[in-house]
Amino acid sequence: MSQTPEEKSKHLDEMTCLLYIERQLDRARGLEVSAHTQECVACRTLLRAMERESRLLTRAMLEEDEPLPSRLAQFQEKARRSMQWIWGLVFGLAATGVYAFYTQYILLWQTQLEQAGFGGSNLLGLLIFQGTMWKGWQSVITLLEVLAMLTLAGLGALVFRRRIRRGSALALVFAGLCTVVSMPPAASATEFRKGQSPTVNKDEIIKGDVYLSGERVKIEGRVEGDVFAAGKDIEINGQVTGDVISAGRYLQVRGTVDGNVRSAGNTAVISGSVGKNMMWFGDVVTVESTGKVGGSVTMFGDSLAIDGHVGRDILFFGTGINVNGAVEGGIREKGHTLIIGANAQVGGPIHFEGDKPAEVSSSAKLASPVEFKQMEHRKEYRDSSYYIWQVIWASAYILFGLVLFALMPNFSEEAVKATEQYGAAAGLGILVGCGLPIAALIACVTVVGLFIGISTLFLWFAALHFGQIVVAALIGQWLMGRTQEIWPLVGRMVVGFVLLRLCTMIPHVGWVFKYGAAFWGIGAISLVVYRRLQPVIAPGMPSGPYTPPLPPSTTMGGVQPA
Repeated sequence: MSQTPEEKSKHLDEMTCLLYIERQLDRARGLEVSAHTQECVACRTLLRAMERESRLLTRAMLEEDEPLPSRLAQFQEKARRSMQWIWGLVFGLAATGVYAFYTQYILLWQTQLEQAGFGGSNLLGLLIFQGTMWKGWQSVITLLEVLAMLTLAGLGALVFRRRIRRGSALALVFAGLCTVVSMPPAASATEFRKGQSPTVNKDEIIKGDVYLSGERVKIEGRVEGDVFAAGKDIEINGQVTGDVISAGRYLQVRGTVDGNVRSAGNTAVISGSVGKNMMWFGDVVTVESTGKVGGSVTMFGDSLAIDGHVGRDILFFGTGINVNGAVEGGIREKGHTLIIGANAQVGGPIHFEGDKPAEVSSSAKLASPVEFKQMEHRKEYRDSSYYIWQVIWASAYILFGLVLFALMPNFSEEAVKATEQYGAAAGLGILVGCGLPIAALIACVTVVGLFIGISTLFLWFAALHFGQIVVAALIGQWLMGRTQEIWPLVGRMVVGFVLLRLCTMIPHVGWVFKYGAAFWGIGAISLVVYRRLQPVIAPGMPSGPYTPPLPPSTTMGGVQPA
């Protein structure tokens, strides 16, 4: 039934209803609208509809996260799923790049060194890829090779995915997984001994690795595996078929070590036999006239004396070498002095970079004259390669920071905020930066804490680099303003790190900016870790009722409390 114009004029319009809902009408008009909606069904329906729309609009404005439309939500979910594949692809490509760098450059350098007469196994194989403190580098190279092959196979399957059936793709994936799983794991028995004088007795045979820690460590028997020793004095009078990895003040080898000797300490004396190579970080190494090293000798320390026999090359960085025995390979030294005695025999080239020419006896038997190079004390910033490597390292730092900011956004933001507490971050950074490696080295002395100590050293080293990135992000915020979003923060980090890197290149004072930023950043990281480890008390937690103390001689239920 249609309404007459007089009836339509009596109905409420939308503006009047809206003002009524918002309580903008005066009292008299509001009472009229309320009375009218009680009698008129059409106006009451309009008022309820507008009230519902107003409520929904208010709720949407108060929500922190506005719901996305269905298409955007589906796109966001697809992007989130794709990021998993992207990270996997990045990891695979990184493995492929590392393996390519190893095969194209490292192996090439080793070949060139071997052709030059200096054993590549001494310089790179023993120092890096045969493992200074770990023998698993070859397994890592094999794993990188497998990952590189799987990555290339995955990219090939992705390119030809339309021509490959699903069953073939699954067969390819399972074949790759079987290749990785089929890699045989190393299995060996391990024995731990500690105390004042842990000893492997003369008639004892240990089949497997052994960990020894104490003030005086002695090996009189036979160990068919590796020896990990930590102590004040370490003596090897028996036989070790594997490697010897030790840390202590004094190391003496009177027996036989079929593998390598890798040690750090004060003094090492070799009067027995070392089958392969020897690496030493410390003060003094002496290979006595009865001593023999079948492989190479690599040393970073004070002085090296060779009175016995060395089967391959000598690589030395330190004060000086005194050779009065036989060296079948060559000698490469960067130090201060080189003395070649009358009984010396050197079968390879001798390269010496030092402060003064080598002292060579006329009775010495040398395969070639000593190639001497005056040590130049000049700054690296004069070379063009210095700036090229600065760009490479800056790019590596930025990539490292990008990964950390993407993987740990909340932690990274908290660390950047913590750097603004200048005094606390700097003071704690000096304390942690200097004290943590000392504590880690002390933990490495004991066999139980060896893994913890080495892991702590790695974390400390990574935190020093991450600290520079955190400080760089703060510098970027100083220049470009604060932000709460992760990607703008990454952009500020890039700008700040470029400026910080330029400051570290300043002659004579660049190291102040470098290490200052590192310790400042590690202090901020320590603050964040400390705060996260603290227990959090809920803000609205009600406290317990207060019970006043009872006066003396008061009884409760006939019993006097204690």
